[in-house]
Amino acid sequence: MKFLRQIGEYLFIVKRDPNQERTGMMKAMHGMNRLSLLMFLVSLLVMLFKFLIIPYFKK
Repeated sequence: MKFLRQIGEYLFIVKRDPNQERTGMMKAMHGMNRLSLLMFLVSLLVMLFKFLIIPYFKK
């Protein structure tokens, strides 16, 4: 469940733990993780559109 909570924190769905120390390197790491996760989700949407939605309308 910690994995899902971390993803929720990256996407600003879940509030982060206020007692956890936030260093500059940790902020940079979380920023890169957030960017890569969002890029992955966008690529899944593009693939879904390309392989399922466009061929459906070409028929």
